[in-house]
Amino acid sequence: MNERYEQGMAKLMEIDGAAGEAVTRSLEDVCPDLARYTIEFPFGDIYRRPGLDLKSREIATVAALTALGTIPQLKVHIHGALNVGCSKEEIKEVIIQMAVYAGFPAALNGMFAAKEVFQERDSGK
Repeated sequence: MNERYEQGMAKLMEIDGAAGEAVTRSLEDVCPDLARYTIEFPFGDIYRRPGLDLKSREIATVAALTALGTIPQLKVHIHGALNVGCSKEEIKEVIIQMAVYAGFPAALNGMFAAKEVFQERDSGK
């Protein structure tokens, strides 16, 4: 693989650990190019930029994914947010904030996703 991919994979592992790697691995049999793009662009290019720390990037990502209603990706990034220093309270507040801009259905779905992640982490799964 190229340097951009290797740097992206290192950043992904820093944020999401094995969970992030599992997402890209699950694409390899259907579309390896999309798996590679997922590593190279967001994690190799964007997440490595100096303008925001990882906690701020994950807060923004949780907000965006809540607004979009993309629950599987939201769960991965809630884990990531917790891994880089966000508290459960901060994550809940970000999701509540999305009720104003994305609507109550999006916020409710986001909060249920957060609840699942919190329960999973609390039970050690």
